[in-house]
Amino acid sequence: MRLGVSAALVGGVLHRGDVAVVDGRVSAVGLTPARGSAIAVPGLVDVQCNGYAGVDLTAGPAVGDVTTMRRALARDGVTAVVPTIITAAPDTTRAALRALDAARGEPGGAHLLGAHVEGPFLSPRRAGTHPPQHLLAPDPALLSDFLTTGAVAVTTLAPELDGADELVRTALAAGVTVMAGHSDASAATAHAGFDAGIAGATHLFNAMSGLDHRSPGLAAAALAHPGTVVTVIADGHHVDPDVLRIVAAAAGERWALITDATAAAGRPDGVYHLGDVEVTLADGVVRNPDGTLAGSAATLAGCVRTCVAAGIDPAAALVAATATPARLVPPAQRPHPDLGVLRPGGVADVTVLDEALEVTRVLLAGHEVER
Repeated sequence: MRLGVSAALVGGVLHRGDVAVVDGRVSAVGLTPARGSAIAVPGLVDVQCNGYAGVDLTAGPAVGDVTTMRRALARDGVTAVVPTIITAAPDTTRAALRALDAARGEPGGAHLLGAHVEGPFLSPRRAGTHPPQHLLAPDPALLSDFLTTGAVAVTTLAPELDGADELVRTALAAGVTVMAGHSDASAATAHAGFDAGIAGATHLFNAMSGLDHRSPGLAAAALAHPGTVVTVIADGHHVDPDVLRIVAAAAGERWALITDATAAAGRPDGVYHLGDVEVTLADGVVRNPDGTLAGSAATLAGCVRTCVAAGIDPAAALVAATATPARLVPPAQRPHPDLGVLRPGGVADVTVLDEALEVTRVLLAGHEVER
């Protein structure tokens, strides 16, 4: 089967030529280009998605609801998602992890990877929308309990909290990626955390100490530290276009796009929930009752378009939605070794985009996703 594209993202570069798929795998790239400007890219990978299509993940949704979410994500070009659970009461977190485990083996839609447990070990000074009553001091036993309750791929914590270093060791020993976020850390503390194994910073600039030129914080350290990955919500509301350009220039291939999507994504304006928090979607923006941004209603392909509109090279923006977020997924949590890449011989999880970078076609292991 030929995909009918004029170019494909291979090795981080848009190479001219069509793509062929046989028996669920990419059999060839660089074939005679089809007419038009369609491009084939690896299936998009979202490593921070709190919900989608009316489904909130922290609430511990039913298997059928998770399948609905996965199918909606796949239609929008995402072939693998790390479902995110925000800070909640410990029993709520356990229930959400069990619900995701129950849904993970069901067929249909985007690959449901291990969870992203965001909190509860976060700074009260940078809580954002996370309910302050559920924030906790570092407790390695509780973190271990979460990690054995259900499959976890990523956790976000504040590295400046007393005892955070033991949390990092606990997570890394379990094969879980650790991110720094919702944090008021100094640059020195952040660098020490990165040296100790923290992989990056969650939703850069949002809910963290920043880029002051004389007193840098977590955001500055994450951009400066070699090998550290920064995730960015490029929904047009969380980060200004000038800042997107700075991130792309400073981080190179160390920045990853995320949606931080909520149940409001793909839904009309109205009231939704993000864990215990009531949020409102109006004019494309999700806010909590005090007016603070509370996740997003974005699609990952839409985030790519926002970056390109800001002047970022399309190939770089596409890498940030595919290969780079895939690096944050622990190998044991990946559905196959080709997550986030398109290569001859690789599994054909592929998203096809038109010249406006709108999703027109999606394949999961070579099978067409109904749109």
